Amino acid sequence: MPVFDEKREELEHYVTMMGVPRGRLEVTMDMITDAMSLVGQHGVYCQSQRWPGKPVMDIQLVMKGLTDAKEVIQSGMAELKQKA
Repeated sequence: MPVFDEKREELEHYVTMMGVPRGRLEVTMDMITDAMSLVGQHGVYCQSQRWPGKPVMDIQLVMKGLTDAKEVIQSGMAELKQKA
């Protein structure tokens, strides 16, 4: 799996600190945060004609999906932490 090759160092670091499930989730959180940053930067340049000051609808939807995914991952990490 290419992602495991690309993120090998990060995965090793977090898996060593947190264990396999939490370490992988932490790397996933970092990847989602990076994606959110890129989408947010794009949203600055793609403004809605209907609602000035807001990004276009597709960017809003992508950002919502990423935010929701991050929230689900955080809740899963909290569950794993409680069980540990």
